[in-house]
Amino acid sequence: MTTSGISRRGALRMFGIGALGVAGAGVLGACAPSGSPSNGGDPKSKNFDFTSWSLNEEAAKPSIEKIIAAWEKAEKSKIRAVSYPYNEYLSQLTLKLGGGETTGAVHLDIAWLAAMAQMGKLVDLGSVVGRGGYTDVALKSGTYDGKQYGLPWNTGSIGVIANSQLLEKAGIKKHPTTVEEFEAALGELKGLGGGVVPYAAATKVAQLKDIFPWMQTFGCKMLDGGKVTIGDDASVDAVTWYKKLHDEKLIAADVDRFDARALFGQGKAAFYDDAIIGKGVTSAQSKDKTLADSMQPMERPVLKAGDTPQALLWGGVIAIVNGKGQDAATEFALHTTTDQATTSEYFSARALPPSTTAGLAAPEVARDSFTTEWTQKITRTATGSPFWQFAQNAQIEEAVGKQVQAVLVGKSKPKDAMKQAGEEVAALIKR
Repeated sequence: MTTSGISRRGALRMFGIGALGVAGAGVLGACAPSGSPSNGGDPKSKNFDFTSWSLNEEAAKPSIEKIIAAWEKAEKSKIRAVSYPYNEYLSQLTLKLGGGETTGAVHLDIAWLAAMAQMGKLVDLGSVVGRGGYTDVALKSGTYDGKQYGLPWNTGSIGVIANSQLLEKAGIKKHPTTVEEFEAALGELKGLGGGVVPYAAATKVAQLKDIFPWMQTFGCKMLDGGKVTIGDDASVDAVTWYKKLHDEKLIAADVDRFDARALFGQGKAAFYDDAIIGKGVTSAQSKDKTLADSMQPMERPVLKAGDTPQALLWGGVIAIVNGKGQDAATEFALHTTTDQATTSEYFSARALPPSTTAGLAAPEVARDSFTTEWTQKITRTATGSPFWQFAQNAQIEEAVGKQVQAVLVGKSKPKDAMKQAGEEVAALIKR
């Protein structure tokens, strides 16, 4: 595990930015060792920045601006709102943070936390996190290398969503709990005909990282003690099974998350993988206005009874940058992520689950049965990807995805493909 700080070259590789293509490319050379301030500002200043991609989104911006305005009024402070589009956010933030231009509170996708922490610019929040009342799984989402670098804002997961209407039509009375039962259910759903794709699983390279939870289901750790285990029998078994589903037309070719949502929204898919927000997104796009009532969270089937269902942790944290306004920014982050009135109102506006026990128990959240069931069934056992700690995470996911797709289209055998994938991943994490 890399803990000595991400290098300038590593950061550029992370985002596919060529050295000659970065304005002021020397800015990343300013990356400081862990614990050093990113600027010479006053840590006690009541004024600070809050950087979030959500401030760039029409649906999210009003809710966050309301939180900011309430804080400014109560604390007689000034928060400068900073934002970049989501697809540019991480690269922009890395450059700004490396150059000492980012201060205060920073909204991070949990998949980015490790890379940001490695830059040595973030505050260890271990001394204040105990005041939050966060759930155990939420706390883990903000931890890197044994330190609490992020206060969990919204904690969810990526899991399986089922369409109860289609299950009922196929005579399936309960959710399958094992891989064997799941495969049998897919066979029953295929029998419905009418263009139904039983499981709208990812089969496009861009989304084939969805194979990771299935690899874990079959027993592949993916990374064990620093050693890449992709290529072991478990990973081969998982991909062999995935290929079987493909060949039997229980999953379809060329499907990504957007395709899966569309199929599910048309009533043409009984299962698909999505984040907890999938219910709102997919039902809003569907012409069937009753679809939301048919969407059910489902634990990912296990290989054998008693195994732990696998799911990928999903959500956002607020991190604090060393330097100007860090004390006030920390209190703002605590308030934003733990104040029950604030988290309940934010949930009502955006359907993003709070990260505290009290927040999840609040009436506004608890009466949403989908969120409650999802939290109890899926997020409870969710874990982060072992590859998030590496700057090359995106390349790792692509390398594995390409090999899995090669198996699906018949260009490679599972054993050969997983051996190749494992070797490519091992080479990538050594860069």
